[in-house]
Amino acid sequence: MNKKSIVLNTSIPGPKSLALVEKRKKYVSNGVSLGKVPICADSAKGALITDIDGNTFIDFFGGIGCINSGHSPELVLKKAEEQAKKLQHTCFQVVMYESYIDLCQKLAEITPGNYDKKTALFNSGAEAVENAIKIARKHTKRQGIVCFENAFHGRTMLALSLTSKVNPYKDGFAPFSPEIYQAQFPYMFRKPTSMTDDEYIDESIANFHGFLARTVNPHNIAGIIIEPILGEGGFLIPPKRFIKEIEKICKENGIVFILDEIQSGFARTGKMFASEHFDLEPDLMTMAKSMSNGFPISAVTGKSEIMDSVHAGGLGGTFSGNPISCAAALGAIETIEKENLCEKSNKIGEIVKERMNKISKEVSFIGEVRGLGSMIAIEISKNGKPDKETADKIVYNCWKNGLLVITAGVDGNTIRTLMPLVITDAQLNEGLDVLEMVMKQI
Repeated sequence: MNKKSIVLNTSIPGPKSLALVEKRKKYVSNGVSLGKVPICADSAKGALITDIDGNTFIDFFGGIGCINSGHSPELVLKKAEEQAKKLQHTCFQVVMYESYIDLCQKLAEITPGNYDKKTALFNSGAEAVENAIKIARKHTKRQGIVCFENAFHGRTMLALSLTSKVNPYKDGFAPFSPEIYQAQFPYMFRKPTSMTDDEYIDESIANFHGFLARTVNPHNIAGIIIEPILGEGGFLIPPKRFIKEIEKICKENGIVFILDEIQSGFARTGKMFASEHFDLEPDLMTMAKSMSNGFPISAVTGKSEIMDSVHAGGLGGTFSGNPISCAAALGAIETIEKENLCEKSNKIGEIVKERMNKISKEVSFIGEVRGLGSMIAIEISKNGKPDKETADKIVYNCWKNGLLVITAGVDGNTIRTLMPLVITDAQLNEGLDVLEMVMKQI
């Protein structure tokens, strides 16, 4: 019999975590949100997190998609430690170092597109998005940017202007950046029941062409930015015909085609990048999160002629491409390749889908189970409408029983799985047992 990974020695949250909440209230801004259950992590390894009260949880949220290679993976830590002992910081724009250049080379080799590529490194996903927009505008000498409903591209002001969810991300922070145009994104689960999938896709494509006719002239658009799978939007998968049409429109009109792979990249969907599922070759790609397995770094990689359209000094930052984070990223990518984590991701996804589809026949509130690889969403609905209340209850009770999961979606009604890809079969099934138990109890 397999030894259980979940160990709960106290009530959840435990007394030490609760004491830390009181300290947090005094010193941490209320604008920084708190998890569904206030636990405080002390250590983590693989797919397990242990809190300061000695309770061990199975991690199904992976630092919101940052820990694809697992907590504290040996190679990532080894490379980061070696780099830290040699060189902590210089600012690459003043004195360069090898790890920055080596990472740029590696990203050119593994990202989609058979053309010369260059990279600029930054600190966060939002920063990568903002700089991709800067590059597109500089290259095209245009201003307009098209994004999509339900998208999430970050919380800094320009990135927030692209982000769809009002509460809590945008509420009270206006005015937002100008020349941002939001188009409809096909939501297959919520298509009219009277329409077939093909009819709905045809209508979605027609609506986008109409959007270009009514809202913004393509010749004024610098870039179109889209997630190949919407992350915070609820793991929505665009129909291939739709996203290929977006790519075609960009090529025909000199628009920079930008793919945001910040959450979907680095083996999460069963391929190194989600865009590979759709045979896409972006002009620019933004990356972060599991690129470095949680170390603060991000990247914009794209066609050399586009990346080089920016004047010297137009890109960069004091901490951008920190040498330690660069080394960690090289270690994370090597881990993904050596441990066949793309293959593992597909296996995880098959198990999760099979279990959730089985449970969906026993409970009334699972509207849809969808995803690619291990990037799986369970949409919770009631009478065909989003059911955030039930989704929140599921998450809360999972945490109380030792499984850490989080929600997604503009309506907050979708449970998503972002477990580390090194999770063992026993840990995966133990976590799914908790999820199943909680769902049936509710």
